[in-house]
Amino acid sequence: MKESRIKARKSIAFKSIAAIVLILAFFSVIICVLTYNGFTEALLEQYTNDAFWTADMARLGIIPDMMEHYKENDGVNMNHMNVADILQKICDSTGVEFIYVIEPDINDYGHITFVFSVKRKGSPYNLYEFGYVRETTNEEYREAYRGLYEGTLDRASVIRDKGYIETDKHVTVMLPLKGQDGEAKAIICVQVQLAALNETRQAYVRNVVIVLVILAIAVIVSQGLYLHSSLLLPVKKITAEASRFARENVVQKDKLGDTIHNKDEIGLLANSIDYMETKIHSYVENLTQITAEREKIKTELSVASRIQTDSLPNVFPAFPDRTEFDIYASMDPAKEVGGDFYDFFLVDDDHLCLFIADVSGKGVPAALLMMSAKSIISNNANKSRSPAEILAVSNKEICSRNKEDMFITVWLGILEISTGRLVAANAGHEYPVLRDGNGSFEMVKDKHGVVIGGFEEVSFTDYELQLRSGSKLFLYTDGVPEATDADSNMFGEERLVAALNEDPGASPELLLNTVRKAVDGFVKEAEQFDDLTMMCLEYK
Repeated sequence: MKESRIKARKSIAFKSIAAIVLILAFFSVIICVLTYNGFTEALLEQYTNDAFWTADMARLGIIPDMMEHYKENDGVNMNHMNVADILQKICDSTGVEFIYVIEPDINDYGHITFVFSVKRKGSPYNLYEFGYVRETTNEEYREAYRGLYEGTLDRASVIRDKGYIETDKHVTVMLPLKGQDGEAKAIICVQVQLAALNETRQAYVRNVVIVLVILAIAVIVSQGLYLHSSLLLPVKKITAEASRFARENVVQKDKLGDTIHNKDEIGLLANSIDYMETKIHSYVENLTQITAEREKIKTELSVASRIQTDSLPNVFPAFPDRTEFDIYASMDPAKEVGGDFYDFFLVDDDHLCLFIADVSGKGVPAALLMMSAKSIISNNANKSRSPAEILAVSNKEICSRNKEDMFITVWLGILEISTGRLVAANAGHEYPVLRDGNGSFEMVKDKHGVVIGGFEEVSFTDYELQLRSGSKLFLYTDGVPEATDADSNMFGEERLVAALNEDPGASPELLLNTVRKAVDGFVKEAEQFDDLTMMCLEYK
C-alpha cells in the first residue's frame, strides 16, 4: 500500500494536478490583488470624475467677479443666499458630502476662509459657516491652492485616506473660480466620502474569491479524469516504445500513431517518434547537403565582401602628388557585407569632395543600396553644385529607385584646397569632429537635415568650416559611438573625442587606428552589431 502511494505521487497525473492546484492558488492571489487594486482605481477615478462634474455644474451658479458682493453684511445678503440655495440643491441631488467655496491666503496659502459651505442632507459632519478661517490641512492642499490661483493647474484633487481625518476617508476636487480678467477669485471644492467605495470593493473581492474557489474545484476534478485517459496511458506507451528503439535501433512495424489517437501534443509526439525512426537516415543526408550549401553561400558572400571593399577608395596615400592635405578611411562591416560607404575625389585641382554615409539596415539589402547610392552621389558632385544641392539632387534620384523604403544618412563636404574653406551639408548623419589648427578635437554640432531616400521633395542646408594648417576633420558612422559592450553600455561620443585627443597631432591613419583600438578595448568580446566606418582629413 505504501509503495503504491509513493508510485502514485510520482505519476504525471498526480504531479500535474498538484501543479494545477499550486498554479490556481498562485493566480488566484494575483487576480485578487490585481482586481482589488484595479477595481479600487476604477471606482476612485469614477468618484473623482463625478465630483469634478458636480464642481463644474456648481460653479455655473457663481459669478466670480461678485465675490465681494457675496461677502457683504457677513454673508447675510440676497446674492449669498441665492448661491447657497443653488449649491445646497446640487449637493442634495448629486449625493456629495460637501460643496464649499474658499479664499486662500495668497501670501503663503497657509490659511483658507470659507465663503460658501453646504453639506448633504443627513450628513453627520459639522459645517464651517461663512467667514470661518482655518489652517490649510497639509502641504498637498497648499500646493493645490497655489497651482489653481497661480494658473499652473486647471483642476486639482486630493485623496485623504491616511492619518487623522475629520470627516473619514474622502476625495476632494477643486476648480478655480476665475473672473473676466482671467484671475482666480476663489476656489470651489467638492468632497465625496469613500465609505461606499470600500463597501463596493469588499463585496466585489468576496464574489471573486468565491468564483475562483468553485472554478478551482471543478478544474481539479475534471483535469484528474482527463489526465488519466488522455495523458498517462499514452505517455506510458510512448515511453515503452522510446526505450525499445534506444535498445534495438530498429524501426517498429506497429506504429504508435495507429494505437494513440490523441489529436493534441501527445498524438503529435507519437507521430513524431514514428517519423523520427523512418526519416533519420534521410535527415543525415539532408544535413550533409545543407552544410555544403552553407559553405557555398559563405564563399559567395566572401567574394561580395571583397567586391564591396574594392568599390571604396582603399589605396593610401590616396593623392601622393598632393601635399596640401592627407586623407585616410576604413570600413569594417558587421556582417559579410555592410551598408556604410564613403568616397573622396578631386572635383577640380582646387576642390576636394568627400562624403560618408550609412544605409539603414544590414547585410545584402543595405549593401546593394549602398553601391547604388554611392554611385549616384559621386556622379552628382561637381563644382557648380553646393553640398546641399548635391544631396537634394541625389535624394530625388535615390527615392525614385528606393522601393524598399530604406533610408541613408549622409555627411558631404567640398574643401577649397587653396583657402581651407570647407562647405558641408548634413543629411541626418553623425556630428563631425574637428581639430582647429593645433588645438584639440571637438564635436561640431552642425544642423541636421532629413535623411536621404525618405521623402523626394526635401532641401538641405549648407554651412562652412574654416580649416587651418594642422586642422583635422574626423568623420564616422553611428557604429562607432553606438558600439556596445557586454553590459549594453555604448562607447559614446565622449569616449570618441577622448580617443582622438590622446594624440591629436597624429596622422589620419594613426588616428583611425587609435579610435578602433579604443572601441575594441571597450566592447571586448561583445559581438559587433553595426558597421564601423571612419574617415579623417588633415589640412596641411
